[in-house]
Amino acid sequence: MLSGPYLEFHARLASHIPRSRLLHDELSTLAWGTDASFYRLIPHVVVKVDSEDEVIRVLAESRRLSLPVTFRAAGTSLSGQSVSDSILVVLSGGWRRYRIHGDAARISLQPGIVGAHANAYLAPYGKKIGPDPASINAAMIGGIAANNASGMCCGTAQNSYRTLSSMRLILGDGTVLDTGDKSSCVSFRATHAELLGKIAGLARRAKADPALAARIREKYRMKNTTGYSLNALVDFDDPIDILQHLMIGSEGTLGFIAEITYDTVPELPCKASALALFPDIGAACRAVPLLKACNVAAVELMDRASLRSVEGKPGMPDYLSLVPRDVAALLVETRAPDAAALEASVGTISGALAGLPLVQPLAFTDVPAEYELLWNIRKGLFPSVGAMRKTGTTVIIEDVAFPVPRLAGATLDLRALLDRHGYGGAILFGHALEGNLHFVFTQDFNAASEVARYAAMIDDVTTMVVTKYDGSLKAEHGTGRNMAPFVEREWGAAAYALMREIKSIFDPAGLINPGVVINDDPQAHLKHLKPLPPADPIIDTCIECGFCEVHCPSKDLSLTPRQRIAATREIARLRAAGSDRAREEALSRGFRYSGDETCATDGLCATACPVGIDTGKLIKEMRWRGGTRLSRATAGMIARHMALVTGGMRDALGLVGAAHALLGTTVMTGASGALRKLSGNRIPLWNPFMPRGARSIPRLSPGNGVMPRVVYFPSCINRSMGPSGDYGDDPGVMARTVALLEKGGYRVTFPEGLNDLCCGMAFDSKGYREAGAAKAAELNGALLAATENGALPVYADMSPCLYRMRQTLDRRIALYEPVEFILKFLAPRLEFRRIPETVAVHATCSATKMGLAAPLKALAGMCAERVVMPEGIECCGWAGDRGFTYPELNASALSALNGEIPPGCAGGYSTSRTCEIGLSLHSGVSYKSIVYLVDRCTRPKESL
Repeated sequence: MLSGPYLEFHARLASHIPRSRLLHDELSTLAWGTDASFYRLIPHVVVKVDSEDEVIRVLAESRRLSLPVTFRAAGTSLSGQSVSDSILVVLSGGWRRYRIHGDAARISLQPGIVGAHANAYLAPYGKKIGPDPASINAAMIGGIAANNASGMCCGTAQNSYRTLSSMRLILGDGTVLDTGDKSSCVSFRATHAELLGKIAGLARRAKADPALAARIREKYRMKNTTGYSLNALVDFDDPIDILQHLMIGSEGTLGFIAEITYDTVPELPCKASALALFPDIGAACRAVPLLKACNVAAVELMDRASLRSVEGKPGMPDYLSLVPRDVAALLVETRAPDAAALEASVGTISGALAGLPLVQPLAFTDVPAEYELLWNIRKGLFPSVGAMRKTGTTVIIEDVAFPVPRLAGATLDLRALLDRHGYGGAILFGHALEGNLHFVFTQDFNAASEVARYAAMIDDVTTMVVTKYDGSLKAEHGTGRNMAPFVEREWGAAAYALMREIKSIFDPAGLINPGVVINDDPQAHLKHLKPLPPADPIIDTCIECGFCEVHCPSKDLSLTPRQRIAATREIARLRAAGSDRAREEALSRGFRYSGDETCATDGLCATACPVGIDTGKLIKEMRWRGGTRLSRATAGMIARHMALVTGGMRDALGLVGAAHALLGTTVMTGASGALRKLSGNRIPLWNPFMPRGARSIPRLSPGNGVMPRVVYFPSCINRSMGPSGDYGDDPGVMARTVALLEKGGYRVTFPEGLNDLCCGMAFDSKGYREAGAAKAAELNGALLAATENGALPVYADMSPCLYRMRQTLDRRIALYEPVEFILKFLAPRLEFRRIPETVAVHATCSATKMGLAAPLKALAGMCAERVVMPEGIECCGWAGDRGFTYPELNASALSALNGEIPPGCAGGYSTSRTCEIGLSLHSGVSYKSIVYLVDRCTRPKESL
């Protein structure tokens, strides 16, 4: 319950920002109190902003009431810089606009764009943004810039600081400055002359002190994100240039980055990788200076513990388990504009390493499948530790850097220090070209003695890094709360005094993300530690990194997978303690809608999760546990009478279609909305793309005895749902599919008892696993009989059904969804013609999990001159029938779709009838099965 200044803050904002974006309930504040770090702070209010005006309003009210405010993008930060116990300002579903300038030499990006999406926009131009953090598939531009995030290849030359062209920012006083706009800069110089004067004064002082200026320049020869970007004071003269570069790496403590324009860098098309194995880590580190003189894009160091952590895992090379106990590896990658340059680069690197003691001969590969296997070793290190840790402990990844010439000694010293403090299981790896080491270990924060052990280890690490090697305590993960108490130790009193002045110039009241970067509490890094209590074996290995969130259809509506897990853990903790029933019940009440009812259970979260967690499985498990005897009996009755149920659906949809034809879209929309409201949202919401009832099962051509045969299994959805109004007088997908299969020279058969068959997914996703298993078993028997025990292929016309069938049916049955079957069996027998149209395609969740997104786009490309697959559009959120019962989930998931569809798009294509309803509704174009496009653009080959 809000009170005092937070109540007033909420009340004043509520007249400007919808209450649905002003969150203060128990569940929402808990959910947003978690980021990728091992800290937790519960905000009083979470504000989802979608415009600069709203950011300015929040800042004004926070100043008026003296309430601290913290900005947050994706929350993948590892050092605690994106949590708050006051007001947390998060980016809503907007903030995703971008502009590519000229020949893509520059790109302007709003802070809500995921880093990988920015690179996808630039890919057709052969360009990319410079920063390449490991979290680039989830991290947003706002966080990448605010943390000066780097990665394996960008080093110090291509990070945000070095590739910044201009910036649009909002200062704490609400002023907007666009450094790429001359008029904005002129106005700012007039209104903020005092602030710019203070910044210019700091720069003059830094430059006038030769020792300090030299120290600043030397510190930034390494990767360094400890403290503020003091190099701005010695690199630039114009105070506006200094100001915008101070914003880089400021971790949201100086203002809000509303847009950033990057100078792009080339994405070289040719690359080759090699795994160089050395007898020990010292030998590996001594090779790094030799490699630094070559054309290398990345050199990743891995100690023997790192290699051991991925031994025997799927996809890992067998030889990892055979190498000696002290071996260390360097994963080397080189890139070039063409094959000849690549070959020359490989030769130079091989020559540089020729005289070194390698455990096995150096072998480069430019075959994608082979070098991706090598990189999977490196990518699997952090997840391997997270997955193996004891339940209740957290996994921590620390981040330091040393001068490259001293990397070997520093690495050995770091390993000895970790062993001395009882962290012998830690693994060491990192970006060796920059002297940047990560050490990963598991930590129990549940006991005071363990916290003390951690504190002692961190204190010794800081002393060793700073005193012995003059290195960086944070190379790329940001200072956050984690290293804030040690900034002065690394930089010294003079430099730290400059940082304090920077903070006071930008934020004199200390209200913007306090406690981050500058923190006077020497114990700050040991407070607000996040509990990770056991909750369910499905999710106990979660490290709360947030990589899953970008794939979640409910991320802008209710909760994300990470937040569902955080809430489940807290409910489990409260239940076990039994001391706060009121809070437990409040969280459980909120979870019913936000956690359960609006979860699509699509499983895409598992595709990005470092430890493979499918949060949808957790929700299905909860639904199964929560099912009543009556509801399970009802599900069983429906399962036993599928023919009657699908027939009833056809009749009901036919009546609805007739009503639409009679009343028109406007009246139908209003009437259905009113009925849904009167029913308490129990009646499904009608929309103009609601299908009519399906026509009867199509008649089959008898064919002849020499034609190849295929068993066609139309899903119960396609047997129930026919075309919608945008299809015109089309016979439906079943008839189209039969026509296409027969055009390709196949004789089609249906399994016996077709009208009663179902894959069981509709039951299983709602938690009725007994009914789902019964239907799967029934379908299994029917398909074994129809395929003559697997001798014939099965064509299933919806990829979600096919995905479940592959999980539940006999392995002898060869199962294919539309894209797979068309490409493998029909394409060789059909003549394609490309029509002069632009079409859009959407890969369903199941198609994505089966690796069919690229084949879908390729198939469409055989039919149309231009094919677009809208960037950032993943699960459509229809989720079986939830698009009817929870239409807000579908609307939220596809909120950006219309803007991603190019003008003049002739149509959209996918492989799921229900998904196509929602895609049509929110795109402005009609989506149909990919079968329609292929049927339209093909004819039988004359030789058949």
